[in-house]
Amino acid sequence: MIEAIIFDIDGTLLDSVDLHAKAWQEAFAHFGHKIMFEDVRKQIGKGGDQLMPVFLTEDELERYGKELSEFRGRLFKQKYLALVKPFPGVRQLFETVKAHGQRPALASSAKADELGVYMRIAKIEDLVEVGTSSGDAEKSKPDPDIFQAALDRLGKTDHGSVVAVGDTPYDAQAAGKAGLKTVGVLCGGFPAEELKSAGCIALYAGPEDLLQHYDESPLAPGK
Repeated sequence: MIEAIIFDIDGTLLDSVDLHAKAWQEAFAHFGHKIMFEDVRKQIGKGGDQLMPVFLTEDELERYGKELSEFRGRLFKQKYLALVKPFPGVRQLFETVKAHGQRPALASSAKADELGVYMRIAKIEDLVEVGTSSGDAEKSKPDPDIFQAALDRLGKTDHGSVVAVGDTPYDAQAAGKAGLKTVGVLCGGFPAEELKSAGCIALYAGPEDLLQHYDESPLAPGK
């Protein structure tokens, strides 16, 4: 019996992956690192603690990693946040979760102040029961900390009654380490093969597709 569903946000509910990738690319360039957009995009879904070590040495991280991360955060808010839009069907999907007597939660690598903004953009702030962000986890995805924090706030010890929904392999890997099954959505731009390899048990085009097939999906209460 599925009692709760934990959603990722970026790329799952909101069309923001390219925008985050651009902000990171510009931030790296500001600190002297020319990195291809596609290389950065492949890492979106991780938090900065996991993303930056892919491109920076330990010495570089020590010298200006924190400054780079903060620069990226300011840049995203100033230049890209206003461009973030929800995918079709997000609010209706959350309304359906609630109508089935299930509890919707969020588990995002975003910062806490960004989380509230994202919920307003998606028009789901009145429907979300639990929201966890990077501040609730020692390590971001693909480590399981954020999903575990959401489970703790939901009061769930029976992980079989909870399903995760995400758009990246890092969501599936993190959820799997927390003992959860993951439903994948393709709207974040990651290949279906990568999501399946990471552990996704079913794939949908996006929130609207998942909504249309809800009662046959792994999210359905009786599944």
